[in-house]
Amino acid sequence: MMSTYLTELGLVCALGSGQQAVAAGLLAGDTSGMQAQGGWVSGRDLTVGAVTGELPPMPAGLQAAQSRNNQLLLAAALQIEPQIRAVIARYGAGRIGVVLGTSTSGIHEAALSIAEQQRTGQLPADYRYSQQELVAPAAFLSQWLQLSGPSYVISTACTSSARALLSAQRLLRLGVCDAVLCGGVDSLCGLTLNGFAALEAVADARCNPFSANRNGINIGEGAALFLMTKELGAGESASIMLLGGGASSDAYHISAPEPQGLGAQAAMRKALANAGVAAETIDYLNLHGTATRHNDAMESLAVQAVFPAGVPCSSSKPLTGHCLGAAGALEAAFCWLTLSRHNPHRLLPPQVWDGVPDPELPALDLVQLGQQFGPAGTRRLMSNSFAFGGNNISLLFAQEQEKEPVPAFGERP
Repeated sequence: MMSTYLTELGLVCALGSGQQAVAAGLLAGDTSGMQAQGGWVSGRDLTVGAVTGELPPMPAGLQAAQSRNNQLLLAAALQIEPQIRAVIARYGAGRIGVVLGTSTSGIHEAALSIAEQQRTGQLPADYRYSQQELVAPAAFLSQWLQLSGPSYVISTACTSSARALLSAQRLLRLGVCDAVLCGGVDSLCGLTLNGFAALEAVADARCNPFSANRNGINIGEGAALFLMTKELGAGESASIMLLGGGASSDAYHISAPEPQGLGAQAAMRKALANAGVAAETIDYLNLHGTATRHNDAMESLAVQAVFPAGVPCSSSKPLTGHCLGAAGALEAAFCWLTLSRHNPHRLLPPQVWDGVPDPELPALDLVQLGQQFGPAGTRRLMSNSFAFGGNNISLLFAQEQEKEPVPAFGERP
């Protein structure tokens, strides 16, 4: 089967902006980006994973696409713009696709506009309904880059951008595109935070995945944008592949996961079968790990079933918050960074929690700070994304490594 390569990556989240900053924070277990904020939910200060600093303005002539969501996407895209332009020049605008995942789009701006209408009786002059349409991020990116290939958004809640990567791979394998810009973006908004608060699923303090003391999620925002191609790129990290993926839908409940993790198991097993590899060959698993009672319970059971011998794993949600429609792509990006030149010591992303396991759940092999990959060779990483409605995705990534000694933590590579 044709290989598909993730040759470039731009990203921004609570860990920072750009590959180097995010990789450093990820591998150090840096939670400094998780800060308490008021104003989202009445009477509560919630810990959120907000992107700080100034975001880029909309390009000339595209002010109609103004939204924080699109600005986050643009911030990620600008990091790899030269490589994107080079691919467009090589293949042509009609051979480049755009497939993104989101759940909020421009809902934040829409809510502000409606609030103004309630106060004044009129919508603001710059309000445009198109800001909040789900397709807005892909439409903006295609318009900015003047692309004419397939361009669409997938919105399946917390699996949205993981599905976007699988869809991008399909476009390449079908010969519809020669390259695809794929990933996801989501921004903080009151609608989302109040919705999860109404479900009693949001923690005030930093989330605590897989702990006996876990009591809910933190919400975050961010963007991750990959350039996926059929050919190896020229950079040092360009041999990172989307090795395979698996999807399932257990349709158990509109918001609660199937208690035994049957749908999650199916997604992981399908990903392994799709890639043609055994569970024993997976070096690391990025857990969905939302820190809710039900999700962590079912994921623990599912991981034990698929990996009975254990697998090093961790949840990155305490570092970024749950970025909803962007979560799948961001956590794919964390796998990409773990395989990249930004990780010379071959570190694994650590689990940040209080260290109090839930005695009612199977024990997981949670990664300790400073823990490394095993011997050099083919490295395979898996990432899980699970969503409302029993919607499940598992992705597998790999990179061929030369046989070389692994430097000890603290030594120069």
